[in-house]
Amino acid sequence: MVAYAAALALADPFAEGGDSGERTSEALPRDPARPSEPDLAAENIQARIRGNMMMALSNKHGWLILTTGNKSEMSVGYATLYGDMAGGFAAIKDVPKTLVYELVRHRNERAGRELIPASVLERAPSAELRPDQRDTDSLPPYELLDRVLEAYVERDEGREEMVAAGLPADVVDEVVRMVDRSEYKRRQAAPGIRITPKAFGRDRRLPITNRFGG
Repeated sequence: MVAYAAALALADPFAEGGDSGERTSEALPRDPARPSEPDLAAENIQARIRGNMMMALSNKHGWLILTTGNKSEMSVGYATLYGDMAGGFAAIKDVPKTLVYELVRHRNERAGRELIPASVLERAPSAELRPDQRDTDSLPPYELLDRVLEAYVERDEGREEMVAAGLPADVVDEVVRMVDRSEYKRRQAAPGIRITPKAFGRDRRLPITNRFGG
């Protein structure tokens, strides 16, 4: 299978972990029954190939592989088991996506130079597993998503409280559903650092199988 990565990502090889010399193509296998739709299985294969490569390097060199998922993504299951979740330590697993951006800008300012290129911060967030993919294809904008997650996960607010506080009801319902059904993924995630009042795991644990959604 030929993998896809956005041209913008290839333009910033340092920020993406180094120039491996890998060349990519936009050719992706499609489900013949639904040729116009993205093939999630094919997309996830790419992430899992990368996960295998990272773990192979870990075995060969004794390196500790850091996973890349942040709290926003892990909350709603926007991650691939055995793919980007493969690794030994999850340094930012309790850091919301919007805070990740703030930390990167702060680190660049302290260094007086772009340790992470500005183009990485300015382009639309994307898993880069298919052409023109955006995180907003699957998720609410992170500014809104993180507000819902803070209310639901860290403050244990219910639907009525969140809607009364001005959060869109449809977004609240969607996010709550994604959080509740993603516990099985979070149970398989690498350990990481706790920075918020309530982290997943010891602070917040749900049954893997449940009927919370009816």
